[in-house]
Amino acid sequence: MGKEECKTMLDALNKVTACYRHLVIALGSTSDSQNLREELKRTRKKAQELAVANRTKLTSLLKDKSISKDDRAEYERLWVLFSSSMELLEVDMKRSLEIGQDFPLKVPTRHLIQTGMTGSTTTVAARAMSVQNMKYEADSNIDTADLRELQCEIGQVTQMMEEMEMKVQVAPWAVEAKQEAGAELKSNMSVGNSSVGVISICEEEPKEEEGGGGGQGSGLGSVCAVLVFIVIVGVALVLGYLVINMS
Repeated sequence: MGKEECKTMLDALNKVTACYRHLVIALGSTSDSQNLREELKRTRKKAQELAVANRTKLTSLLKDKSISKDDRAEYERLWVLFSSSMELLEVDMKRSLEIGQDFPLKVPTRHLIQTGMTGSTTTVAARAMSVQNMKYEADSNIDTADLRELQCEIGQVTQMMEEMEMKVQVAPWAVEAKQEAGAELKSNMSVGNSSVGVISICEEEPKEEEGGGGGQGSGLGSVCAVLVFIVIVGVALVLGYLVINMS
């Protein structure tokens, strides 16, 4: 029961940290907005809450001397995954701080970057918060006030990771993986259920017309291309012949 609970909690943390990373990508771009800054704030706080819950649960289990060898090996594996997720969260929080300082919304100092991304980040944030619809309540100076709070939270996450290393001694290189590398990429799960991305990098390609119209159009294009090629070769041969005779 403890292992399943830990896996569920860790999956929730991984989902939120992945959503947070996706939101950070939009910072400083034309998709940046006050709503995005609030989404980042609420998502990272959710991630920190889940991180504390994971740390408390795994720490108590790994300190239990009565658990079996197999259970300990599984908890150590989950601990390594948890530590990796925390490292990614810390990196993304630092990146969010740097970009937020470079691209303040209240008093813009530079133009937003046209990255080619379009669309709203609301769906990503809603998935991270496990809510149907996002409700925005932040005031207009969230980008400046939140940066100070973010800087403090980065220090708290760093301190928590240092305490984790001191409380639990788990060598990452000694933990064996339960599946082959890249096994999650071979999963039969649908992309729609597992993906956290809703920001489109390019516009959706138009669908082909029904009734085989697309196939007929491509066939006609191929014939035209062949005819043009034959004409070009013929003209080249005639010009070559004239040049040789004139020389």
